[in-house]
Amino acid sequence: MKYTPPGRIKSVEEFRETLGRHAGTIDCLEDHGGRHGPLGRSIRILGRTVSNRFCVQPMEGWDGQPDGSPSAHTIRRWARFGESGAELIWGGEAYAVQADGRANPNQLFMNPDGDNRAWLGTLLDALRQGAVKMGDDPDTRIIGLQLTHSGRFSRPTKEGPRPLIVHPHPQLAHKYGLDHDHPLITDDELRVIRDRFIEAAQLAHEAGFDFVDIKCAHGYLLHELLAARTREGDYGGSLDNRLRLIREIIEGIKQTCPKLGIGVRVSLTDRPPFERDPDSGEGVQMKRDAGPWPWGFGVAERNPDKADLFEPFAFLAMLQMLGVRLVNISVGSPYYCPHVQRPATYPPSDGYLPPVHPLDGVRRHIEATRACKERYPDLVVVGSGYSWLQEYLPHVAAMEIDDNHVDFIGLGRMMLSYPHLPRHFLDDGVLDGKQLCRTFSDCTTGPRNGMISGCYPLDPYYSKMPQAVTISGLRREVMKGGRGS
Repeated sequence: MKYTPPGRIKSVEEFRETLGRHAGTIDCLEDHGGRHGPLGRSIRILGRTVSNRFCVQPMEGWDGQPDGSPSAHTIRRWARFGESGAELIWGGEAYAVQADGRANPNQLFMNPDGDNRAWLGTLLDALRQGAVKMGDDPDTRIIGLQLTHSGRFSRPTKEGPRPLIVHPHPQLAHKYGLDHDHPLITDDELRVIRDRFIEAAQLAHEAGFDFVDIKCAHGYLLHELLAARTREGDYGGSLDNRLRLIREIIEGIKQTCPKLGIGVRVSLTDRPPFERDPDSGEGVQMKRDAGPWPWGFGVAERNPDKADLFEPFAFLAMLQMLGVRLVNISVGSPYYCPHVQRPATYPPSDGYLPPVHPLDGVRRHIEATRACKERYPDLVVVGSGYSWLQEYLPHVAAMEIDDNHVDFIGLGRMMLSYPHLPRHFLDDGVLDGKQLCRTFSDCTTGPRNGMISGCYPLDPYYSKMPQAVTISGLRREVMKGGRGS
């Protein structure tokens, strides 16, 4: 499928025409207003006031040490988050609550034999020093730590995946070569993980974080549990059972650390899995049996390509009842529907060319976020999926904030290539096109091939590494198989 990426679109007027053709529910402001516009408005969060609407999204850097401590690469990323000018740091890092819950062997994790509090403190110090370096007051930053368990996508050692699954999923079992009788994680094992989440939250509180994020997104354990309709026992079947573990984690954190803020990042809607078509290189939906499709969260069982927000709204209502006001909205999973979850011009090496215009993925993020904010206006909502917009990101983001569809604009991979984007925008309203993330997906291709994550094309720190040549070759290979432009 051929399409024109934002860098080749010459004006806001032309970009609005592109939105009309490919994402008709999205529009943008011709004049985003710079620091005096919607993105520069202050807002109250966790009892404090922050001065802008930019949020740094959490990362999996593949650059920690085997014992769970940060490396120099990790510390550099956190320092750059502090330099960014964004005053909400949502997680900064995906921190596994136990060793077997890592998505990669170099993910930071809570090590019972390690000096975890000191290691987390190193990250906070780096971030605050980054703010000081730029002349900012470091105490204005609101900083969280994302707590996660990768579940089905656990890969804690170099030997390969060690999936811990909560319910059988025939398409994903086929995609990843799992036997039909692959054992499910038990209720007792889930309770141990629950306790590790609570313990990790206490650790984050002691280290000085303002809040923790309980990750319920992207096909990882807590997200998959939301769709565990076919699971038996205390944590499957009914919606109340499927929400039970998350509720117990939040209640445990509030009891243990009553002054610690809590946020939740959630994939509000899902999609059936996709795979690469060997002839075109494009993504095609995996074959599935006719009839109901009970394996997704936030989708219609009889038409899983369509969002159904009845259960996600019940989930958000539970969060609000428990006193959780910070919600970060995503959709889908980077493992089985990356064109939806992470709209990109170029796929990662294990991915596929987008089967639809990338704006379709942007639209799905924005529509899910709007629905959340409209139904629960008292929540503080972070939106995702903006990086593909590139030059026109501020124009779309400003309109979404101005229309009260979202409170913060979350930036993930954009922070790897262009961490100073919020600062540059708020200083003079002008972005440096040479630093904008062009969604080459090298930051994903690297980790998928055992290398650290970073922006190899645009960040000189990474482009000078020998891995940059390898990753560039992998990108060329994956593009040969399709018709993308």
